[in-house]
Amino acid sequence: MKPYQKITKDIIQKLVDILGEKGVSTDPDRLVQYERDEGVEREFFRTPDAVVYPTTAEDVAAVLQLANTENIPVIPRGAGTGLEFGAVANTYGGIILSTEKMNRILEVNGEKMYMVVEPGVRTADVQAAAKAQGLLYAGDPCSGDSCFIGGNASTNAGGNRAVRYGTTRDQIYSIEVVTPLGQITRLGSRLKKVSTGYPLEKIVIGSEGTLGIITKLVLKLVPLPKYSVNVLAIFKTIDDAMSIVNALPKAGIEPTCLEFMDNDSVRVTEKFLGEKQPHSDIGNYMIIQVDSNDEDRIDDLCVALDELCHDHGAIDVFVADAERIWKVRKNFSEASTTDSPIMVMEDFVVPADELADLLKELEKISADQKTPVRSVAHAGDGNLHLDILKKDIPDDQWPAKVEAFEKAAYDAVYRLGGRISGEHGIGEKRKNLMAHYTDPVELALMKAVKKAFDPNDILNPGKIFDVE
Repeated sequence: MKPYQKITKDIIQKLVDILGEKGVSTDPDRLVQYERDEGVEREFFRTPDAVVYPTTAEDVAAVLQLANTENIPVIPRGAGTGLEFGAVANTYGGIILSTEKMNRILEVNGEKMYMVVEPGVRTADVQAAAKAQGLLYAGDPCSGDSCFIGGNASTNAGGNRAVRYGTTRDQIYSIEVVTPLGQITRLGSRLKKVSTGYPLEKIVIGSEGTLGIITKLVLKLVPLPKYSVNVLAIFKTIDDAMSIVNALPKAGIEPTCLEFMDNDSVRVTEKFLGEKQPHSDIGNYMIIQVDSNDEDRIDDLCVALDELCHDHGAIDVFVADAERIWKVRKNFSEASTTDSPIMVMEDFVVPADELADLLKELEKISADQKTPVRSVAHAGDGNLHLDILKKDIPDDQWPAKVEAFEKAAYDAVYRLGGRISGEHGIGEKRKNLMAHYTDPVELALMKAVKKAFDPNDILNPGKIFDVE
């Protein structure tokens, strides 16, 4: 492929002609705001050449058409809350295309239970708009107060309710997409079943902005449960806590959320919030949310959960204050980063019934290699978020420590039937691991899809994998 072109004053003027003066920025003070996402690895920080702010699908299409003509990379970006540097310029440079001004809720249809939104709407605002109609938008990433719904779709975010409702892909009926060549199309439809060609919307969702830019989403809404209870079960050992993951389905209990926090995570978040947490000296937490439209059923579930958790070694089980316990869970990432600014964040996923074995193996790897870690998990769907902490490891030993830990950890993950990422994506940060662990035939098929959608490799090049 021919080298990408640098952005010239002439190109900037053409962008201004498309979007107006307020729709384009080359101000260094403004550009530096887009040099990173929430990831902490400074080697991936890069300032873009320009940032553009479209407000319509037609704007997006015009920018992409210009980019193809001039051979300039375009990097789609939402709120910048990702962790894998998927929405950051890489060595190719290029234009950051921010969806932050495409932030309207266009329709909330309470009767037919769907919502139409633009990609720059905050996930928390989507949830609030649904709740105002007595409905639930089931997507619930921990960064919901700050992340955009378009970014959720781009990475197929999971979150706390995925164990019951599925990931973001399962919450979307259809999407309006601008293709890498600058064509506007609609993929998917508001149907419960369809067998009419390839489900292209399922491929674009989760493609991390490499196959298209989503400019509109039709979201699925569900009835808001009448009754909801959050049970906190506290265990002395991780093994006992993890035993609940398989015990719940065997007992016929379907949780809406099943969230795990190891003791170190509880303690570091307690310190960050300045709020004492129960049994924080020894406790590993399982947060179990159950919902029902039947009050008697909720009472029965609470009794059953109490008995089940105690049978599996819980030292305490009680109905928790929902706001307080979810505040602990959702502040973990910020608390962990504050405690150890230098770290590597992992996003392992294995079959839920293998999560206990994975944690045992990771605990052994950590001890053998003297590399400290702490973890939380969407335990019900096998998605483990683990932080590798630098702490007192000398600077000259840190890269080798991370490499050795990741090698041993990913070998364990794949041996247990898992994958590199459960919901954060690959971005630029993990593409070498993606290349190493992905079956070559599978990887070749992915690259073929990318080439079919984006023959000029204009859209978010160098993310997920490199196209030769």
